[in-house]
Amino acid sequence: MNTSPVRRFFEKPAPMKSILLGFTLFSFLLFIPAKKISLPVQPGKAQNLFIITTDGFRWQELFTGADSFLIHNENYTPDTGTIKSMYWCGDAAERRKKLMPFFWNVIAGKGQLYGNRNAGSRMNVSNIYSSSYPGYNELLTGTTDLRIYSNDKKFNPNINLLEYINAQDSFANKVAVFSSWGLFPYILNKQRNNLPINSGYAIIEDSSLSQNELNVNTTTEIIKENSATRHDRLSFLAAKSYVEKNRPRVLFLSLGETDEFAHSSRYDLYLQQAHEVDAMIAELWHWVQTTPGYKDNTVFIITTDHGRGSRKGNWNVHGVITKGSSETWMACLGPGVEPMGEMKEDQQIYTRQLPQFMGSLLGLDFSDKNSAALRTKPAAHR
Repeated sequence: MNTSPVRRFFEKPAPMKSILLGFTLFSFLLFIPAKKISLPVQPGKAQNLFIITTDGFRWQELFTGADSFLIHNENYTPDTGTIKSMYWCGDAAERRKKLMPFFWNVIAGKGQLYGNRNAGSRMNVSNIYSSSYPGYNELLTGTTDLRIYSNDKKFNPNINLLEYINAQDSFANKVAVFSSWGLFPYILNKQRNNLPINSGYAIIEDSSLSQNELNVNTTTEIIKENSATRHDRLSFLAAKSYVEKNRPRVLFLSLGETDEFAHSSRYDLYLQQAHEVDAMIAELWHWVQTTPGYKDNTVFIITTDHGRGSRKGNWNVHGVITKGSSETWMACLGPGVEPMGEMKEDQQIYTRQLPQFMGSLLGLDFSDKNSAALRTKPAAHR
């Protein structure tokens, strides 16, 4: 995802031969329009939309819990005893509940989960690179752009769902973005649309900061690191404080530490962070369901930007030449989402189909993005 030395190594451009082959195949795919997703979800039932991502988190852990080989391997899990006591169980159904209790106790009962390839449900990115910038571009613009092949700081030329929503009169200045990874001002092209984005180790800027926001800023200044990815808990606290004060209708919250710990080959920390992500989503959902205006009126879409290697020796990397890197997943929860739990029918979903699907949840047609007059909206105070 990020531009740290570890990620620069693992997400460096693939050999030229692989790139040329990918370009040939991908150029063909560019001319195949993405079909609309046909899911058991009723469009237009929600007034609010929260999109949450956790970077590079594998479907394998989401649907089957901790991997037996990796959790017992001291090279990846130094304190195997403690981590096994927290996340290990011989039964996969119980094991995944230990790791992601909100997903399996709440979303599985009230929402939908896609991407368990063991059950026939498949989800993939369409871009050939299977890295972060291309993945987020696909997730938010519905395009698989050959020009976006790395995590370089380049402003995205493609119109994204968030700026499209913000350009609608009923959503003007009601869209907010918080991300742990500092590249989102480029991915969302803030210079073009002036979306309110708090990203990386940026402090919260507002003419009137709440006590919680002051606390986040103080902590950020104290622990600020030479990294493009801040701690997810700070991103979450900043986002939650903003939502409590400003009441946006659309929130994009992108968390990044699952990918950071995986690239560092720390399976123990990767599991712990996934568990933390689950807890943060649960906390946000609880707030939504106890707050007038959001209660029973807000859809959560939870997903990831790419997969990871599917073999024991390459779980910590991803990219164009790493098998399994394109394999992703998605969860839905909220009004209009039929409570069907884990989807087990034979079905293929692609990430580039999601922007139009997510827009439809609010009664909007993102397929009309190129002809829409996108107006620059004044940024909300941060």
